[in-house]
Amino acid sequence: MAASNFQKFWNHPAGPKTIHFWAPTFKWGINIANVADATKPPDQLSYPQQSALACSAVIWAKYSTVVTPRNWNLFSVSVAMAATSIYQLGRKIQ
Repeated sequence: MAASNFQKFWNHPAGPKTIHFWAPTFKWGINIANVADATKPPDQLSYPQQSALACSAVIWAKYSTVVTPRNWNLFSVSVAMAATSIYQLGRKIQ
């Protein structure tokens, strides 16, 4: 059973043999950097950068649910990026 589940994952159209898997996977690095920036003073954060990250994340989250096949890796990384960017914008505004 585990072998068949792995084989389904491996051969999935958005699986690890495609860029549709690896691009969102490496995009998690941006989220990690954004979380690490939570220790920075708010005056060192950039409105344009955080706004661009938040807007693009919302756009990609929507896109990932309408393409075929649905790309849940891209959806989850985009939702996380939107959340961290909005949090950083909130810190900057206060």
